[in-house]
This record gives sequence, structure tokens and C-alpha cells, in this order.
Amino acid sequence: MGPRVQLPPEIQLAQRLAGNEQVTRDRAVRKLRKYIVARTQRAEGGFSHDELLKVWKGLFYCMWMQDKPLLQEELGRTISQLIHAFQTPEAQHLFLQTFWQTMNREWMGIDRLRLDKFYMLMRMVLHESLKALKTRGWDERQTEQLLELLMTEILHPDSQAPNGVKSHFIEIFLEELTKVGAHELTADQNLRLIGPFCTVAARTQDSLVLHNITRGIFEAIVEQAPLAIEDLMKELVEERDGDTPSREPPEGSVSGAEPDPGKEQGGDDDEEDSAGPVLQFDYEAVANRLFEMASRRDTPPQNRKRLYKVIRKLQALSEGLFPEDDIPEKAYRNPRGGRRVRMKKRLSESQLQNKTGRAAEEASCPDPSPASVRRRRSAGADPAMPREQPGGRGRRGAPRRRRRPWAGARAKAADGQAPKAKRKRALEGQK
Repeated sequence: MGPRVQLPPEIQLAQRLAGNEQVTRDRAVRKLRKYIVARTQRAEGGFSHDELLKVWKGLFYCMWMQDKPLLQEELGRTISQLIHAFQTPEAQHLFLQTFWQTMNREWMGIDRLRLDKFYMLMRMVLHESLKALKTRGWDERQTEQLLELLMTEILHPDSQAPNGVKSHFIEIFLEELTKVGAHELTADQNLRLIGPFCTVAARTQDSLVLHNITRGIFEAIVEQAPLAIEDLMKELVEERDGDTPSREPPEGSVSGAEPDPGKEQGGDDDEEDSAGPVLQFDYEAVANRLFEMASRRDTPPQNRKRLYKVIRKLQALSEGLFPEDDIPEKAYRNPRGGRRVRMKKRLSESQLQNKTGRAAEEASCPDPSPASVRRRRSAGADPAMPREQPGGRGRRGAPRRRRRPWAGARAKAADGQAPKAKRKRALEGQK
């Protein structure tokens, strides 16, 4: 028997991370964190791209094996915070790059029962990556490197990212950026952070990506404009009065500030009114940036048309005009609400005319019996309208269908005998 081959530490940890027992998996996660800290502290240390792919393979199946929502949330937070164990920004970016590559590779194999926890993991990893950027003071160079990494691995046409990963990333980007940096980011910094989305929206050939960016980034900025202005006015008032209250969320909180228990019973409207701080934007600068990208010759026509609509809304906001002021609240929440309201008005006029006509006819006709009403409903007729009886007879119900003559009768009619019998019966009736 030959000597036993010693596996690399990364493969050993990956095997333990994907173990069947939860105790084994939890112990492997703790050992992985210590191993990352010890290895990245050395000058000659660090991980290669293939080594981190093996580590993320084990972490992916560690999340796969975890059940119970509370334990899944705790494990997701622990995995996402591993990024802070890396000592250099380059190692952190490599850790994030291999994470998104792992999600792109394994996404199509996730069943619908496990989608939610991997959606949560993506949200937490993005949150911690933005928090790591915050610890460096939102350095411009580090910000550009992070955005380039995200665009390359997720929204670039050659990234091979599934639609589910793209759509969820676009949906959560502004939300997580608001939770991490709404208190300190300026309008110029926010414009720099959404700049890559402007470029992708103007160049993409994917209609789904264009729709998601327009709806999840630009129209979300338009919808949050009243809240942003209100928040800015509150800050100005507090600065004028000399009050500088601390609004930082507690450490370790992924979802931002804790909601007030007394306001949870107010419904959706109270939740919208009690929203936290939002990102500040220079709407004119955002409109100019979008116009610069949309007006290029290589921009597809459908992209240009869609972006010009957003540009007009942003220009109106820069002039102090809010689009939702002229639209009812219900119609504003439903994008097709205005069209449906007009259709309902037209239908109501026609229904009113039909009702007045039916009322006049019901007043002039006797009340039909319940049995006849049931028969007419089954026949597809209007129960309020009396039906004319066949042959002038007063029989109840729908008229009976005439029986088809049998083959012998048709033959007699062809020979010319049937008309004589009909004339004979007619003469007897006259007598």
C-alpha cells in the first residue's frame, strides 16, 4: 500500500464545509476564517484564483446543506463577513470575484426551494463589500475597481451571468448602497457609483437588462426624490439649529435601522412615510450623464427612447417639478393605472346606457318566473329580458328544436310525393 497523498488545505476545508453534519460545517467555517487571517498576514502569502474557487465551492455547498431560516441567515452573515478577514484590497477583490463566478456557475443547478437563501447570500455579500469600501473612506480608486469587478462579472455581455443573478443584483444595489452610505455619501459620489449602470443601459442589447436598470436604478431615484429632498431639508434645519444627531445604524445590522414596533401596525402607507434616509443625487447631473450616453451614435434606438423618458423626468425634478403631483396615488403606484381609469370611465358610460334601457323594458314586461329565469340563464340569454315564444303559443321555457326528417322522408320529398301530402293536410285544416 502506497503512502497517503496529503491534500492541500483548501481542498480539505472545502470537503469539511460540504459535510453532512452541521457541527462539522460550523467548525470548518471557523477554521477557514483563522486560516485566511494567518495566510494573508504573510508578505509571501495570499490565495490564488483557483484556490479561492475551491474555497467558494465548499462555502456554496455549506449554504446548500443549511436548513432553517434563522440558521441560514446566521450562516450567510458569517460567510459574507469573511471578506474582512483579508488584509489587502486586492485579496478582497479576488474573494469577491470568485464568489460571483461561483454563483454564475452554480446558479442553474439551484432548485426553487433554495433560491431564497442564495438571494439572501448575494445581498449580504454585496452589503459587506460596500461596507469594506466604506472603511477606506470611499476611496475613488477602490470604488472604481469594485464597480469594474461587478460590471465585468455580472452585467458584461461576456460574463455568462444568468438572468436571475443580473436581475437580483440590479434590484438590490441601490438598497444596499442606501443602507451603507446614505448618511455620508455626497451627490457626486453617488453619481460616480451609478455611472457604470448608465454605460450598460446605453450599450446593452439585452432588453431585460435595460428594463431592470431603468426600473431598479433610474426610476427608483425619481420615486425617492420627495424623500431625498425632505431628508435634505431636515439636515439643513438640524445644522442651522446646531444639532448633529447620530443616525448611524448599529454595527452588524444588515438591514439598517431597526423598525419602530409602534409603527409596524400602520400598514404599507405608514412604512412608506416612515422610510429612513435616502441617497442624495444631483438630478441635473444625472440627466446630463444619461443624455451623454444615450445620444451617441452606437446607442440602440430602443435604448435611446427608453432613456430619454427617464431624462425628461430627471430634468423636471431638477426644475422642482415632481411627476407624481399630477397623477393620483393609486394610478402612480400602478404604471398602467391611467389607462385603466380611462377604460373604466368609458365602460361606465356604456353600462349606464344599457342599464337604463333594461330598466325601461323591465317596467313594461311582467316579472318572469324563477324557472324560466334559470332556463334562460342556462341558454345564455339575459334573465331580465322576456323571450318571445315560438308560434305565438304560451308555452314555458325555450322552444324545442325541430327534429330532422328521416331518410325515407327525404327520399319521398325527392320523388315529389311529400308536397301532395302537405297540400292534403292544408285542405283538411281549412275544412
